[in-house]
Amino acid sequence: MRLLYLRPLMDKKTTQIVKELLVKPQNIVVVGHKNPDGDAIGSCLGLSFLLNSLGHKATVLMPNDFPDFLKWMPGVDDIIIYEKETQKSLDILEQTDLIFTLDFNSLDRVGDLQKPLENSKAQFVMIDHHQQPAAYAVATYSDVSMSSTAEMVFHFIEAIGKSEMLSKEIATNLYTGIMTDTGSFRFPSTTPTTHRIVARLIEAGAESATIHQNVFDTNSAERLKLLGVALNNLNILPDYNTAYITLSQKELDEHNFKKGDTEGFVNYALSVSGVVFAVIFIENKHENIVKMSLRSKGDFSVNHFARNHYSGGGHNNAAGGKSSQSLNKTVTEFISILPRYKDELTHAS
Repeated sequence: MRLLYLRPLMDKKTTQIVKELLVKPQNIVVVGHKNPDGDAIGSCLGLSFLLNSLGHKATVLMPNDFPDFLKWMPGVDDIIIYEKETQKSLDILEQTDLIFTLDFNSLDRVGDLQKPLENSKAQFVMIDHHQQPAAYAVATYSDVSMSSTAEMVFHFIEAIGKSEMLSKEIATNLYTGIMTDTGSFRFPSTTPTTHRIVARLIEAGAESATIHQNVFDTNSAERLKLLGVALNNLNILPDYNTAYITLSQKELDEHNFKKGDTEGFVNYALSVSGVVFAVIFIENKHENIVKMSLRSKGDFSVNHFARNHYSGGGHNNAAGGKSSQSLNKTVTEFISILPRYKDELTHAS
């Protein structure tokens, strides 16, 4: 079954390069970004299943650990965590012929794994949907209009002529990646093509209800109580159509914070009527930074905002950033910056 798509996908030159790289069995590493999310995990696992089915030896390598609500996914037990198994990771990279980097477009997005990747003699292939990709790969498949890297992996499979190899494991991982990165298909990046692909993934064995339950319906009591704290800390700045949430290290510790517990909290701030710009500030004493997740509606670009002020970036409506100042000073600075954007924020559509 072939689908009708709305725009050209991976171009012929990139497709040919990748096909040539995969002609004979290779030792391949598939890498996701630091603090991997559902799209990073889903796209990397989905691609690794395909590559192994083609006779390659593919290993998924992540810079650090990821949330528990993703640890049910097919193949997850075989992921190597660089932070936990550093020497094993380095040994694998030493024997690697080809490295796929997925869901990030610059090697500074992999934390302590950056230097080992930069020192690798392997060739790189990039598959990613973030803006301003770096030029480190021999083949780059970049499309900022795509909903997710997982959707791009599906197109990648189609482009190299291997759609008949779409298994339940591949479908489940790609569905999870698309679902999480589109906010359960509600973000503007969700297109008719996205839905056609999702239908194909369900036909291939992805169980949508089960996936949704595994990701969203396994909350701990501590996480829900932390959400209550976050909502209690919600502040609205009506003059700028902006809302923000703060969470201190003390508040995180009091609720036994685990990686991924604050996932999606910022969307509650964005859901407030009239708000077009939302931010959550999360104190991280271990790294001596304040992490920020930024979301927006309409044409206000949080990617530009994060790049201009908080050493971050991402997409027009979803981005991340960080500050080396204290939590209070970070919030104070953020509020002081908003007047520069008042016109954009009050006229965003």
